[in-house]
Amino acid sequence: MRGMKEKTFAERLQAAKAAKLAMATQFAQRPAADDPAELERQAARAAAAAARAERTAARDAERKLEKDRIAAERAEKLAADALAKQQAEEEARLAAEEAAANAPDPVALAAANKAARDAKYAARKKRVSGKK
Repeated sequence: MRGMKEKTFAERLQAAKAAKLAMATQFAQRPAADDPAELERQAARAAAAAARAERTAARDAERKLEKDRIAAERAEKLAADALAKQQAEEEARLAAEEAAANAPDPVALAAANKAARDAKYAARKKRVSGKK
């Protein structure tokens, strides 16, 4: 570039000195710790932090209540399911007992079937032997 001129060492030192001086004056202009405006800002920050902590605690409490409610619903549902299963098993057992009580004796049933079959064969034999 045509109009570019490099700075000398003295100019660079002067620029650094000016930058340090600007930082020092900026730090010096900062309010003191016991300044009323600074105390007010700190109090506002503390109040905001306390309010934030309170909101967080309230949210956590709501989450815990919701979690406890869901757990109670699950436990209630499991208990109802277990009771329903127990009642179904009891009904099935009673039905099986009733069916067993009302069912005919297998030996007597077999004897009755054999007697009916023998009577049928006897009638057939009588019919067939009567034709000849």
